[in-house]
Amino acid sequence: KITGAILLLVAVALASLALVLSHNSACGPAPVLPQDAKLMKAIVHRCYGPPDVLKLENIEKPTPADNEVLVKVHAAAVNPLDWHYMRGKPYIMRMEAGLGAPKNPRLGVDFAGTVEAVGKNVKRFKPGDEVYGGKYGAFAEYLSVAEERALVLKPARLTFEQAASIPIAAITALQGLRDAGRIQPGQKVLINGASGGVGTFAVQIARALGAEVTGVCSTRNVEMVRSLGADHIIDYTKEDYTRSSEHYDVILDNVGNRSLSDNRQVLNRKGKYVLIGGGGPDAGPWIGLFVGPFKALVLSQFVSQDMGIFIAELNKEDLTILGDLMQAGKVTPVIDRRYKLSEVAEAIRYLEEGHARGKVVIDLE
Repeated sequence: KITGAILLLVAVALASLALVLSHNSACGPAPVLPQDAKLMKAIVHRCYGPPDVLKLENIEKPTPADNEVLVKVHAAAVNPLDWHYMRGKPYIMRMEAGLGAPKNPRLGVDFAGTVEAVGKNVKRFKPGDEVYGGKYGAFAEYLSVAEERALVLKPARLTFEQAASIPIAAITALQGLRDAGRIQPGQKVLINGASGGVGTFAVQIARALGAEVTGVCSTRNVEMVRSLGADHIIDYTKEDYTRSSEHYDVILDNVGNRSLSDNRQVLNRKGKYVLIGGGGPDAGPWIGLFVGPFKALVLSQFVSQDMGIFIAELNKEDLTILGDLMQAGKVTPVIDRRYKLSEVAEAIRYLEEGHARGKVVIDLE
């Protein structure tokens, strides 16, 4: 009886938690701003849902604190992270993002722009500097960013749009290959999803690190991926890479459309499988994109291969490394489409379709 009562209480608690996490509150009104407030335009979402919940509103322009830099944003970029926060899915992330409705209505992370003002304690930047980096709320005319966060000078040879496309996607590619994959010169590396935002960077970075690169993409993207430096191309509409006789030292999987056991068949005995993607808007709403990484973590305990979970971390050190690679011409951002700030909903809707070639950027010029 005691055990039954405990199980009943646990079931009730889990059901209650499920209801709380999955509940979508109605979109709330914009707050009333002070009459003397300086305003800027920004994208906000005051409830969870599809791109239609995104609104372009006038909000208060930030004032930089003593350790902050005020950046006039010239360009931003769209990432899958944006639609995860927009939809509040998988639901488990709402424990951090907000129950019922987002705690922070702003959206966007990647940006590039010009320093307009600096706090009195700022040493690394001055007004007029061209910079790029990552900060939540990037779909806006201005951003206030702490000096020691992911913020660095923009490479001179890059446009603002190109620089804005770097942070999340390029750092994910770099850290996934270098840190999780630990690739070495001469190793064979396969990039599944080589034509996407992360994939286009990964092909070039792997080549810059001395690897022999195989890119997996669709027919229409074969020539583009080849132009990025891939040594070999697999057209997934004609061939399944997991049925190939070739074996790889590292697989960087941006798609997650093949099982772990299938990937193991083309991975060397001490190879490394790095899953960084998988699970679109239609994936399971509860744990969705976490299923693949969890399976990889469990399987890795029982096989000689390293089936890794990977989460990128934005930092100024890696942004500097990437900037140097791009200034040297070893890596060049690939931009698919450009949208205006008022068209962020359309940009995210396009990204959710899963067919973007390279990056989707937001032009605020």
